Amino acid sequence: MNDSAPSNGEQSRPQDDNVTARSSNLSEPSGKNPKKRESLLGNILLNIVIPTLILTKLSGDEYLGTRWALVVALAFPLAYGLRDFLVRREFNVFSALGAISILLTGGISLLKLDPQYIAIKEAAIPGLIGLATLLSMKTRFPLVKTFLYNDKVLKVDLIATRLEQHQNTAKFSQALRNASYLVALSFFLSSFLNYALAKWLLVSEPGTVAFNEELGKMTALSFPVIALPATIVMAVALMYLFKRIKQLTQLDFEEVVNS
Repeated sequence: MNDSAPSNGEQSRPQDDNVTARSSNLSEPSGKNPKKRESLLGNILLNIVIPTLILTKLSGDEYLGTRWALVVALAFPLAYGLRDFLVRREFNVFSALGAISILLTGGISLLKLDPQYIAIKEAAIPGLIGLATLLSMKTRFPLVKTFLYNDKVLKVDLIATRLEQHQNTAKFSQALRNASYLVALSFFLSSFLNYALAKWLLVSEPGTVAFNEELGKMTALSFPVIALPATIVMAVALMYLFKRIKQLTQLDFEEVVNS
């Protein structure tokens, strides 16, 4: 029996090899590169601060002039969106809508159309997203799952399992519908504030220094006046969803959020 049985050293060798293989796999970089996080500072600088400074300070004939100041100012957010797409390697419909919005603003301004078209455009894009959010509730792919309830933010598989265990899947579906109304409200609020801000500020003729300065002010005020209130409503929707997840799954916040 001693001749046929492997020695202790021979028994441990395959296990050692497996441990070594696993540790080497952990140390090797994975085939997929982790996606870089968006820089908040870069976002604010390239989408708000720099365009605002160009439009308000460099639109005079002694600098860039009204046309080139507008073109250069709008080039920064466009370039930022393109770079973000190339870095992340994924199509984001909202980034695409942002790029379209910038191009429409530039086109309306360069063609010297009535400023009211910019106000309508500013209101239309978030308004359409809000409407799409409501309509998507009737489909298999509600947009609230894109905004709030997705596997990038939450451990959706774990949540679904616990909902089934507690027989609360139907109640959670109602919670998602309520969250959808809040998400849609955030976009409708943004739509109203966009329109009001554009109508209030854009009073000069396109193609003038005054118009570029007004466009720059609108860009600068877009974050505190528009984005902040809409973000607060979206945050309320997220907190509501977290609260219902905890109530219906008995899971704590740390257990359901992807770290």
